[in-house]
Amino acid sequence: MYDRYDGLIFDMDGTILDTEPTHRKAWHQVLTKYGMRFDEQAMVALNGSPTWRIAQTVIELNNATLDPHQLAAEKTAAVRAMLLDDVRPLPLIEVVKTWYGRRPMAVGTGSESALADALLSQLGIRHYFDAVVAADHVTHHKPAPDTFLRCAELMGVAPEKCVVFEDADFGLQAARLAGMDAVDVRLL
Repeated sequence: MYDRYDGLIFDMDGTILDTEPTHRKAWHQVLTKYGMRFDEQAMVALNGSPTWRIAQTVIELNNATLDPHQLAAEKTAAVRAMLLDDVRPLPLIEVVKTWYGRRPMAVGTGSESALADALLSQLGIRHYFDAVVAADHVTHHKPAPDTFLRCAELMGVAPEKCVVFEDADFGLQAARLAGMDAVDVRLL
């Protein structure tokens, strides 16, 4: 089915790894400490964004005066403590295994690189990917195309010969802007 592509790019959270419940739990834990709340639907709309951008939105919605980068760091620490025990691969990992060694593959994620590498390594799947491009590797995040364009560059594949697997609207938009085909995994 993906024979016509020279490179496959996968989002991480919610696409190949079941991290979403843990991310929500970590946000709840950190925000409760500050007496702040978040709307789950608003969070889902921000999927694919870097953590500091989500923190900035939460701070604005709560009329708080916290530093978004500090709040993001606290949330990332909470996630890291939980994720390594709670996260499992999603069924799409079978596509990764099927195409391993047949096409170059990359992960393009809105998570920070330390967290992405820790998760992929802990689950024993890091070796499947030729590259991992995380939020701290690009200046312009999803929905900008930079993450996926960098993946294509690191794989040595022209953007128009790549397909992106995504579960978030921002990521699907980023893939289109990069000139890549996209598979909305929520529809699989």
